[in-house]
Amino acid sequence: MAWLTGYGGAADAVWAATTLLLLVPLTWSVVRTLARGDVGVDAIALLAMGGALAVGEYLAGAVIAVMLAGGNALEAYAQGRAGRELSALVSRIPTTARIRRGGEVVTVPVDRLSAGDRIVVNTGDIVGADARLVSPHAVFDTSSLTGEPMPVDVASGAQVASGSVNAGRPVELDVLRPAGESTYAAIVRLVQSAQGSKAPFVRMADRYAVWFLGLTVVLAMVAWLASGDPVRAVAVLVVATPCPLILAAPVALVAGVSRAAGAGIIVKGAGVIERLATTRTVLLDKTGTLTLGTPVVDALDPVPSVARDDLLAAAASLDQASSHVVAAALVAEAARRSIPLTFPTGVNESPGQGVSGRVNGSVVALGSRSYLRTQGVDVPRGEPPPGRADVQVAIDHRYAGRIRVTDRLRPDAADLVGRLHHIGVGDVVLATGDQAAVAQVIAAQAGIDEVHPELAAEGKMQLIHELRDRSGGGSVVMVGDGVNDAPALAFADVGIALAAGSATAASQTADAVIVVDRVTRVVDAIAIGQRSMRIARQSVLAGIGLSVFGMGLAAVGLLPPVAGALAQEVIDVGVILNALRALSGSDCGKPLT
Repeated sequence: MAWLTGYGGAADAVWAATTLLLLVPLTWSVVRTLARGDVGVDAIALLAMGGALAVGEYLAGAVIAVMLAGGNALEAYAQGRAGRELSALVSRIPTTARIRRGGEVVTVPVDRLSAGDRIVVNTGDIVGADARLVSPHAVFDTSSLTGEPMPVDVASGAQVASGSVNAGRPVELDVLRPAGESTYAAIVRLVQSAQGSKAPFVRMADRYAVWFLGLTVVLAMVAWLASGDPVRAVAVLVVATPCPLILAAPVALVAGVSRAAGAGIIVKGAGVIERLATTRTVLLDKTGTLTLGTPVVDALDPVPSVARDDLLAAAASLDQASSHVVAAALVAEAARRSIPLTFPTGVNESPGQGVSGRVNGSVVALGSRSYLRTQGVDVPRGEPPPGRADVQVAIDHRYAGRIRVTDRLRPDAADLVGRLHHIGVGDVVLATGDQAAVAQVIAAQAGIDEVHPELAAEGKMQLIHELRDRSGGGSVVMVGDGVNDAPALAFADVGIALAAGSATAASQTADAVIVVDRVTRVVDAIAIGQRSMRIARQSVLAGIGLSVFGMGLAAVGLLPPVAGALAQEVIDVGVILNALRALSGSDCGKPLT
């Protein structure tokens, strides 16, 4: 306004003050960077602003100052938008819970919940701690945990993760562990560790600044000496201000972190996104990763005189009183088939062997072949195939049949290997502590050729070392879920933990955690990394290329300082908006699964 009304001196004073306002903190920042032995990209901006003041191009200096301040504001907006999903997790932490005490319901702080408390969750309330459903049926919205938009039907006895929202009628649940140890609390801790990370690609941008700064200074000096006009040198410096290096790479990578969070993949920092982009080998654990990790009923083989449903009803009714891991599989299968169960009486369990008791007046026994023989039951010979186990059942001291259980391949695991190869992963390897026969069966079902069975934690780490040597500089990704996988997850270039059902040491040591119960999200994590890095490089190279072109125009006098500063502003906004594309778009050429 001062310039338009003829007060040129006042206008220059305002522009000069604007430049100085940013020049002082920028100088201090550059000095600290140089003291560490680094040459940062801010050095070029400092030279441009100082040169503009020296030759009286106050408007150009002010435009650079506004450009840098605006660029920082845009970066803050980008990071805020990129962290939207992560921040939403934190904001949804419940602070209170309603528990049943005697005949009344009282409200207590959520951090006072302990295992065994019975909580009442009304419609729209958030489950404050991992719990087991007591009510017959419930519907929960788990979108904040898994990204899945559809509500989930839950049957009595099933586990419900903290952070789930009750989308149906009020229900009651029994707390499994304190809120601080629950799934949602673990996710929040991962979120906190994911924020504020600086990726290696950003440090590479600082290294680019060494030669870019040299090129800029040389070109500015040549322009000055050839024309005898120092303003041309300032114009070169102004156009060279490297905001694409400063902002484009971190914006794209942080956007990748956000994109992953929206898909149910919590990534611990932008550096993990870069390493995911160079994945050449994926090492998979078996139990709980490729397989469901819990026994499921595979077949019912009753004797001719007993119906299948009657065999399952007797066994599952008795197993309601058992703590054995297979017992839950039988009870769940009965619920899936809508078979009514009767609670047993006179139960006597031999841990690890079998259990007996009365169901509807009949004496029922189930367990191993040797256990039933101790009960006076004649059990036919025969061994189950690798990877399966038989639960032998007797009713009234007569052999009634067997129930075969297995740790079944995940429904989506059959598609995993093909999709990994499709996005450029060369080697997919199975590593497990199980016997070779079991591992080969699962590997064949999943389409994996290379199998390393009977490996302890140290063996998996040694295998990672060998795979890294043959990967040609690419990253080795380890995928696991159990405590025994934690060392390998920490040792791999990228450790990915499947933690949809629990919070374990694996999720604490891994670089990324999949909170959706789908192993194919490993493919999506790698694809998001690849796309984010492509966009980051594209933005940086495009920004540098346009800046070099503008520097050439400024050196020959075709682009004065003010116009150069405005042109650089346009370049900066363009490359940052391009970097924000990493927030959206399809990955792997198909929707996330």
